[in-house]
Amino acid sequence: MALRDTSLPEPSGPVPRSPGACGAAPPLDPTDRGRLLAGAHHDPHALLGAHPFPGGVAFRALRPFAREVSVVVDGERHPLVSEEDGLFSGVLPLTEIPAYTLVVKYDEGEHEVDDPYRFLPALGELDLHLISEGRHEQLWRALGAEPMTHEGVTGTRFTVWAPNAQGVRLAADFTHWDGTAFPMRSLGSSGVWELFLPGVGEGTRYKFEIHSRYGHRFLKADPMARRAEEPPNTASVVTASHYEWGDAEWMRTRADIPPHEAPFSVYEVHLPSWRPGLTYRELADVLPAYVRDLGFTHVELMPVAEHPYGPSWGYQVTGFYAPTARLGDPDDFRYLVDALHRAGLGVIMDWVPAHFPKDDWALARFDGDPLYEPGDDRRAEHPDWGTYTFDFARTEVRNFLVANAVYWCEEFHIDGLRVDAVASMLYLDYSRDSGQWEPNVHGGREDLAAMAFLQEMNATVYRRCPGVVTIAEESTAWGGVTRPTDSGGLGFGLKWNMGWMHDSLEYIAHEPVHRKYHHHEMTFSMVYAYSENFVLPISHDEVVHGKQALVSKMPGDWWQRRANVRAYLGFMWAHPGKQLLFMGQEFAQGAEWSEKQGPEWWLLDEGYHSAGDHRGVQDLVRDLNTRYVRTPALWQRDTDPAGFRWVAVDAAEDNVFAFLRFAADGAPLLAVSNFSPVVRHGYGLAVPDDVTAWQEVLNTDAEGYGGSGVTNPDPVKPEDGSIRITLPPLATVWLMPYAP
Repeated sequence: MALRDTSLPEPSGPVPRSPGACGAAPPLDPTDRGRLLAGAHHDPHALLGAHPFPGGVAFRALRPFAREVSVVVDGERHPLVSEEDGLFSGVLPLTEIPAYTLVVKYDEGEHEVDDPYRFLPALGELDLHLISEGRHEQLWRALGAEPMTHEGVTGTRFTVWAPNAQGVRLAADFTHWDGTAFPMRSLGSSGVWELFLPGVGEGTRYKFEIHSRYGHRFLKADPMARRAEEPPNTASVVTASHYEWGDAEWMRTRADIPPHEAPFSVYEVHLPSWRPGLTYRELADVLPAYVRDLGFTHVELMPVAEHPYGPSWGYQVTGFYAPTARLGDPDDFRYLVDALHRAGLGVIMDWVPAHFPKDDWALARFDGDPLYEPGDDRRAEHPDWGTYTFDFARTEVRNFLVANAVYWCEEFHIDGLRVDAVASMLYLDYSRDSGQWEPNVHGGREDLAAMAFLQEMNATVYRRCPGVVTIAEESTAWGGVTRPTDSGGLGFGLKWNMGWMHDSLEYIAHEPVHRKYHHHEMTFSMVYAYSENFVLPISHDEVVHGKQALVSKMPGDWWQRRANVRAYLGFMWAHPGKQLLFMGQEFAQGAEWSEKQGPEWWLLDEGYHSAGDHRGVQDLVRDLNTRYVRTPALWQRDTDPAGFRWVAVDAAEDNVFAFLRFAADGAPLLAVSNFSPVVRHGYGLAVPDDVTAWQEVLNTDAEGYGGSGVTNPDPVKPEDGSIRITLPPLATVWLMPYAP
């Protein structure tokens, strides 16, 4: 297709002017005309714009509802002839295609514009090659809406992958959502459609009008949109970032220590409800200070990507490249991430590549056929959530997701991706009965394409984004989740320890008198503790939707419930593995999470009669984090069996657990938990011979935390290889070598 034939010889003199109306242009082939007007033509640029013609240059424009259209050459206006149905054409006696504009006259006035159909494609061959190969690691720079200057003209390039479509048109707010005037061209076998629109800039709302091969027309939001309208509106929005980052030091040093060998304590935040009504920028004024004061090293944010249902966790994503507009625009989200970094906090986001919803304006059957989802309905349907799964075997779909992971890390400086529902991706028979799935080529139930995708995603992110960690929410015993990809693993950096979470919560929910029968539920985690690099999660999934808040899971009266929470947190922070706590649990909120009111901050108000009880738990969390960060024994060898030793593993009758943690230099910490509501005086524990005295450094029963104040105030010296200490009721104590 030739938009401007530069092979013609340069004229020897000025371009001849032809004042007045143009000559008649040859009519369009009826088939081409019909397809063009129906939005089903693959190459509208071959019909519209300017083209060499015997005796001159033919011009044709498609401007529905226009009263008149003229071509302006060298400042002189030449009216085109109406061909009906919004088509206008004419021929000027020129020797080459000139620089020209169009003047379009409507009832309300006229506008002089550049003709979109005079431009060469604004997407290069290398981009198209990488898209076809599924290897475009910055796909968002090639697809979607990109404000740019093209051939000296400012506008926006629109591109979309829709290989099964008969035609694609752009519909926007300025077209009143009618796509007739702006059909896009197909760029060959890539399946990509493109149109450069001069004069269109940031803030423009748009969708793609798809004409399927079945004759249906429908509007779709841009899968690659980097900004979306605030729900319930569903249009995509043209955007470009103008943000200037202030976190250079953070980005430079974040890769210095591997995450599994560094302190890693996560505060999980549901952004819209943490402080309901606050925007990204308003949250930046309060969230970093709060999290830093409590001593956490990271925040995990949810939901980030755009999604239709506000009161949810945001796991049914409709805008994979767009931060949710509920709290601000993309640069506002960058501002929040930057503020967290400048406060010394890492930022993890929940990322959902397992499935997507069936909303008819989003990814589902995008071009009229299964595209992002598999063509086999048995594989496409996710039986648990009423959604579609991704077709991980398709190169372009895999590219869409891999590039999306890179996008959040590169464009928004995200430090970690917590990948949701990994198990649902790995197993072909996940939540499916016999007959609802087919084995893989080896006869197994593993989804080999999903495995390859996860390996590619992890390898790509780690290669491109030093210091970023990927975290799997994987609920089975799949081997090698955090093993490197070059050793056959999936390549994640960390994995949520769902087994520890389930077992420990089961144990702590029992009355103390019954706990001796469930002792193994607290010790079993150490059987497999070093099979993966683990995070211990008390996440949103465990404290909402009828599961009860953490303190409400506990048995006993109000004092015992809080004591149990404090003892449990002390045990959790000392156990091998990183830790994560969902908002509200840090101050023993009794009610489940509510999307409308968020955490019950009023429980901490001075005027509330039990505020001291809640502040006590909050103070403990702060001290746990502070001591944790300062104590390498608690994190430096999380993945090394030599960093742990049981001291009391079988004291089931006493409901006591004791173990040692060791730093890389051998410095120890002794953690002892008594999950009985009785004081145990002179409790004997074997300790290393090379420590002359032990000092209590943390006690969850301290009066300042709301406890009974049973402590070990003086250094304790070993006798015959053991020490005798007082164990407070329903409490955890930490001891370290005494340093006078």
